[in-house]
Amino acid sequence: MSNFYRDNPEIKKTIEALDLTEVASLLEDGFTSESDIAPRSAEEALDNYFRALDIAGDITGNRIAPTAEETDRVGNILNEDGTVTYTPGIALAMKLFAQAGLLGIQIPHRFGGLNMPCTVMSAVNDMVSRADASLMNMVGLQGIADTINMFADEDIKKEYVPKLVSGEYSGAMVLTEPDAGSDLQSVKTIGYQDENGNWYVNGVKRFITNGCGEVLLVLARTEPDSSDGRGLSCLLVQNGPQVKVRRLEHKLGINGSPTCELVFDNAPAKLIGQRKRGLITYVMALMNGARVGIAAQGTGIGEAAYRAAREYAASRKQFGVTIDNFPAIRELLVDMAVDVQASRALAYYCSKCVDMENGLTQKFEKVKGTPEAPSVRERMKKYAAFNKMITPMAKYFGSEMSMRVSSAAVSVLGGSGYMKDYPVERYYRDARITTIYEGTSQLQVVAAIAGVMGQMTADVIEDILGAGWSDHHPRMKALLADLDETIQFVKTKDKQYHDLSARRLVDAAVTLIITALLVKIDVKPKLEHWLHTRFPQAHAGLLIVRGGHDDAVAKFEEIAPMPVEE
Repeated sequence: MSNFYRDNPEIKKTIEALDLTEVASLLEDGFTSESDIAPRSAEEALDNYFRALDIAGDITGNRIAPTAEETDRVGNILNEDGTVTYTPGIALAMKLFAQAGLLGIQIPHRFGGLNMPCTVMSAVNDMVSRADASLMNMVGLQGIADTINMFADEDIKKEYVPKLVSGEYSGAMVLTEPDAGSDLQSVKTIGYQDENGNWYVNGVKRFITNGCGEVLLVLARTEPDSSDGRGLSCLLVQNGPQVKVRRLEHKLGINGSPTCELVFDNAPAKLIGQRKRGLITYVMALMNGARVGIAAQGTGIGEAAYRAAREYAASRKQFGVTIDNFPAIRELLVDMAVDVQASRALAYYCSKCVDMENGLTQKFEKVKGTPEAPSVRERMKKYAAFNKMITPMAKYFGSEMSMRVSSAAVSVLGGSGYMKDYPVERYYRDARITTIYEGTSQLQVVAAIAGVMGQMTADVIEDILGAGWSDHHPRMKALLADLDETIQFVKTKDKQYHDLSARRLVDAAVTLIITALLVKIDVKPKLEHWLHTRFPQAHAGLLIVRGGHDDAVAKFEEIAPMPVEE
């Protein structure tokens, strides 16, 4: 195998183009820390980031990728006592990442973390997912420690965050229930206090990634008089006798990641943050972080699938030549390569926007009441608004891309791609879940459309390319004008038509933002292919919207009648 960072120069090139200098300064409070391990300059911080990525590249390429096939085949074991034994590859991976300090990438130095940006975390998740997509679900659960660090009181932070960073504990976000999937406001698991003020949890949770972990962040109903999201709080439960793993799910893919059904029977708990803010504040922050992780996961799966297809096409001969000489195969491979680059650019830019919002939020708390505060607050609000649109966009594009590229890889390999002799069928199976968990692709569109309808796309492009960009990019200017015209048309319609048009509007906005990023990263051949193939598709989608055709909803029963049994 090889180092997954060194053999993929696109990772470093993308990060360098995005320029994390300001991010580093914000994270390190202007490099004023007296800690011996804190960097003293942006240059030192950036060097540390790339060193961490090199270590992650070595682990993923040389240690984890060789175990992925066995991990997929063997899976995890639910023992009679309710504990779970990880597949050997996953157990090894978690040990290696802990030893390398890579389980606390975004955690502050004081808790043993690396205090690095979300952008670095996304690049690690990209490589991890290329090696074994199921492992990303474990490594990516660092968001548990982030959430505790952001919202819990100091005693809880000190008790749990260092152990999550060291690998002594692993964690899980425990949200979904049998009757509450996407609709988390319907959660019925109960959190209650006894007469002494101690918290307990009762209920059943389903589809919980790593539900066998030691630290469980549980969304529970603590206000019995409320039936909506305002009655939910976030409670920390440490796995123990009152928590039972009732079953492990048997899944299509990501078989190295244990997906558990959990039963809580008066399990002792601790309140995270404030009551009633569990869904609205804490879980939404946790889910947004998970969505950024899945954008990177989709990118890594796409990278793995593209490479497998490219290498196979260069060696497989038909009619006396290798199949990469056939124009149809070449076009397929080029589409795949451009798709992966586009996803990486959007996922990393999304991560940088998260870093900017977090960093500026911390800075604003320090400069309140000073002349600098208003400008810091305005920039903080700008990136917060960006993230509400770009995070679902990145998750939507990255996950759908992984499906397209892994499916195309199976096509390139033909019958061999359908067989377990090659890894592409695993990539295809692993990719499918990315469009489902942490909000389906349809829900990501719903989350992103408000920003698109608010015409935020132009602001994002300006953030990437600077003011005056439209003078140099006439095709982008024309597509943006087409999008704006279509938005105005949709605003004259009812809500049902808004919802029907959302995907095509979001697709056009994503196309524009990715174009700006490809310009910024300076990948001209891929940019040209993107312009020639994706811009006509985006214009066509907007033309359909302006056509006003709504039969999919207005004539639904007529076109798609319910099957009738004789």
